[in-house]
Amino acid sequence: MHGRVKVKSTAQQEEEKRKGREKKLKVYLTVRDAIFSKRSNGELDEEALQFTQQLLSSNPDFATLWNYRREILLHLETVKEEDEIQKLYEAELFFIETCLKMNPKSYGSWHHRGWVSSRLPRPDWARELSLCDRCLSLDDRNFHCWDYRRLVVKASGVPVDQELQFTDRLIGSNFSNYSSWHYRSTLLPLLHPEPGSEPASPCRKQNNTHTSPTASPQTHSHRVCEEQLLKEYELVQNAFFTDPNDQSAWFYYRWLLGRAEREELISCVYVSREGERVAVAFSKPVNALTEGLMLVLDGQQQQRVEWRSAHPRFRHSPVWLCELPPGSVSDINNEHNLTVHWMEKHTHRDCALYTGRPESWCRDSATDQELFRSELSVEKTSVLQSELQSCTQLLELEPQNKWCLLTIVLLMRALDPLGHEKETLAHFQTLKEVDPMRSSYYSDLCSKFMIENTILKMEYAEVRVFSLSDKNLSTLCHLDQLLLVTHINLSSNQLVRFPPQFSMLQCLEVLEADDNAIGNLEGLYHLPKLEEVSLKNNQISKLSDLEPLASCPRLTRLDLRGNPVTKTANIEAELAQLLPSVTDLLL
Repeated sequence: MHGRVKVKSTAQQEEEKRKGREKKLKVYLTVRDAIFSKRSNGELDEEALQFTQQLLSSNPDFATLWNYRREILLHLETVKEEDEIQKLYEAELFFIETCLKMNPKSYGSWHHRGWVSSRLPRPDWARELSLCDRCLSLDDRNFHCWDYRRLVVKASGVPVDQELQFTDRLIGSNFSNYSSWHYRSTLLPLLHPEPGSEPASPCRKQNNTHTSPTASPQTHSHRVCEEQLLKEYELVQNAFFTDPNDQSAWFYYRWLLGRAEREELISCVYVSREGERVAVAFSKPVNALTEGLMLVLDGQQQQRVEWRSAHPRFRHSPVWLCELPPGSVSDINNEHNLTVHWMEKHTHRDCALYTGRPESWCRDSATDQELFRSELSVEKTSVLQSELQSCTQLLELEPQNKWCLLTIVLLMRALDPLGHEKETLAHFQTLKEVDPMRSSYYSDLCSKFMIENTILKMEYAEVRVFSLSDKNLSTLCHLDQLLLVTHINLSSNQLVRFPPQFSMLQCLEVLEADDNAIGNLEGLYHLPKLEEVSLKNNQISKLSDLEPLASCPRLTRLDLRGNPVTKTANIEAELAQLLPSVTDLLL
């Protein structure tokens, strides 16, 4: 058998691999222990750099070693000349590139590269941008590289329009690029801001002596001028017509359709003679204890009032309450003028309590605020109508496409939420059928839209009654908009709880919520005017579930028929002790 190569058995091969791994591990652990020893001894020398480089070359996600390298490099900065430091950091950048070849998504490598670039005496930002381009050409969704690119762009002052062209190029080569679409959404408000918002400078400079810094996307209004917005509609339509099932373009389209951020203001002031209470609603959740809220009654600042949120769970709330000093407004024969100042935002709202009136309020209606939709120009309305027609045509070709269905719903909301209500409900039903895994999401979104529509109808009718019975509601929202509601009907829905936000309904007198699956009454907390509650056929099972009602001082009628709690022993006596104000109890 001479001259033939001996073929190793599988067992022999595995044994050799095991011995090889053990040898590598032994070397690795030896070097690691030497590094830890040098660090504990405070040795910041170039030998330590070599040791850490040896390990990081094979395992670039060893964060402790990157930290040690930074300590060494900071020390070497103090003992070397500038040219030597430049060469040292350039070599470090080259080493990091080898680590990125090992793992292009290494957190430690990208973070260290950002740190090194910030320490370079003479950084070559063009080279760094070129590196980002190469990495993104290999993986256009490498979010580590995207983050680093934003750092480079900010430091080097790359013009915003140049970056926008960069996204054009990437999107043009691959519509399914979430990162490019998202980056585009941060650039457009800077380059094409909505009229009235602060214009952005063409680029962000590192030296602020020449130009003011560009507004950060995190603090910008995020709105785009209408002319550019119409162009974006055309771009994104090309994307989702090319591949209707790709999600990235649809998500960007939803951002384009999003309404502007609400102005920070006091949206409502309510004052009641009974209880001498004041309720203040804001356009967003605030902490009134730190926001500088000041109350002036008949020209006198009220120093002794204490503000509290509608529910003790909330440090930030859209509704804040306070009690006036006894006798301040209780006399119905006197007229009073009240002003609430929001010192931090330099805004205020007045409210007059006239003679003979038990209560008064001053507020912006949801229709005046354009709370649930933005007022559209003739041109934008025309374009959105055209978009709706295009999506409807696409739906005829792709009747099971959930993205198309959801976008049609959003377009209908933007154009005419009340006029398209029936069609919207039908589309939500179809969405639940074609995408059953997200059925609960569609139910919640449909509930949100139904509540918005009902608020609009209520305000057009100028009533304080809110009725949404038998609408398949699965959640409650926009409860701060119901501050003045006196009667609410939520019967025959799919509700399981009253959330804490429900305590913002400070004027509520009658609550009907029969035939749901409610087992949690947490939100029925300290409702000062609540008199009647009907909770027939729900899932209230324990006496403790009813404890929030004990904080409602005027509650006289309670209907609990059809709830498991009614089978509790001595239920009537227990309820009489828990709720002594209730005189009409139905079990």
